[in-house]
Amino acid sequence: MFSHLIVAYVFIYVCLGLIGSGIILLVLMKISNNREQQRREFYEQKHHDYFVYIQAHLGDDAELKLPPGKLKPLERRVIQDKFIEWIEQFKGDYRARLIRLCREAGFVEEDLKALGSLRYGRRLAAAYRLGGMRAEEAVPGLMNMLQKGKYNSILIIVARSIAKSAQRPEDLLQMLRILLSHGKPIHHLAADIMLETGLDAGSILLKLLDDSDPALVKVGLVAMWGQAVPEVMPVLGRLVGSEEKDVRAEAVKLYLSTNPALKDETIVKLMSDRDWEVRAEAAKALGQLHAAGSIPLLVKALQDASWKVRHNSAESLAALGEAGFEALCQAALSGAGIQREAALHRIGLVMEAEQKPSAIEQMVAYNKKRLIYDRYFGVKQPVKRMTGVAAVGGDYTA
Repeated sequence: MFSHLIVAYVFIYVCLGLIGSGIILLVLMKISNNREQQRREFYEQKHHDYFVYIQAHLGDDAELKLPPGKLKPLERRVIQDKFIEWIEQFKGDYRARLIRLCREAGFVEEDLKALGSLRYGRRLAAAYRLGGMRAEEAVPGLMNMLQKGKYNSILIIVARSIAKSAQRPEDLLQMLRILLSHGKPIHHLAADIMLETGLDAGSILLKLLDDSDPALVKVGLVAMWGQAVPEVMPVLGRLVGSEEKDVRAEAVKLYLSTNPALKDETIVKLMSDRDWEVRAEAAKALGQLHAAGSIPLLVKALQDASWKVRHNSAESLAALGEAGFEALCQAALSGAGIQREAALHRIGLVMEAEQKPSAIEQMVAYNKKRLIYDRYFGVKQPVKRMTGVAAVGGDYTA
């Protein structure tokens, strides 16, 4: 009995000792971090005039000088961090001069050595800084880190550094292949990383969209959003008919958003696609493009097996003015089942949303739709006259 009690006491004392050691370690780390932060602030203040000098002479032809005297390691790191911050902010010649200054100061060489360190934390910090300095010679080492690492948030830092430093399209494509090989749904993230590159966006997008790997094609499609690259439009038209479901759906979204005028046969083809995602995107786009000639197709789509297709079709009909709204009313009155349900739901939303219009044009549009509604469903209650709307015709004199 006493032996068990002694063991219990020993266990408690050991636990208390470990807890106390952990607390002491945390306090020491906090003190060390505070001291480093204070030294950083001191060095930033010390080199304030030097930073002003660099900013003032970035646009000059004269060679930029390095800080005079021998600098301490943390002092050099403060200056390097400031240069990297400016490299991220500036473009063109300003950025090129800052990158050259980092090389002359030996910052790139130091971090290339640190990339081979046994300490993972030191290698990661070096990878981040090398990407910030656009160090092309660091790409092989960074690629090696990317290949050996498991997928996590840290791996994204390495991939982004490769995108910033790569000077060859092949390196960028290899980085994307490694990143996507983990099988994660990160196409939007990969596209964001890819756009960090300083290489020509048009040529990179063409390579991605022509690649045999559907994952890379999807990255290219995502990267095209917000990018004006006319040379890739023929490839985009081809991808609309891709056998890969995800690729085709993404291509259709982009195709519809970049084509203000769609041919009738294209509209019919998209609205009868075998995948509901494509039909839903097509139905949504027809309302946004104000394609009034597609009203019969949208009415037919109210019977689609997919709820999303029916929802988008009803929404587009409501967006196509009086003709579209009247088609909704006809479908609600003469249709049955899911078609009637979809039409009635959208009609209810339209009438509810437009009961309190604020602009004259909205008031007029509401009154017109109200007249159409009453013609099909009858006046259930006295129609409230919208104040502020002048009657059509009549005497306007005081």
